[in-house]
Amino acid sequence: MDQWLEACAADDVDPEDVIRFDHGGRTYAIYRSPEDEFFATDGLCTHEKVHLADGLVIDDIVECPKHNGRFSYRTGEARGAPVCVALRTYPVRVEAGRVLIRVA
Repeated sequence: MDQWLEACAADDVDPEDVIRFDHGGRTYAIYRSPEDEFFATDGLCTHEKVHLADGLVIDDIVECPKHNGRFSYRTGEARGAPVCVALRTYPVRVEAGRVLIRVA
């Protein structure tokens, strides 16, 4: 069964940035685009399990801080070596200034 989790306040995430959210033994990454849209992915790089919240965000790409692997935070698609496995993405909604993500 799906559930919506409150991840953070919308104001906690700057445009073109990422923050970490941990829940139930999982790590998620919450992103805010320059257009003020919010996105969520798994929070660990699929290559080395490094926290993506420590990485660099440019446009719609998050770069892993360890080996510079890149992912689209909109789709989860792996966009550059050494990563070849996509990130899982999660639906996001904003209600009353709070960011919620839907997880299974």
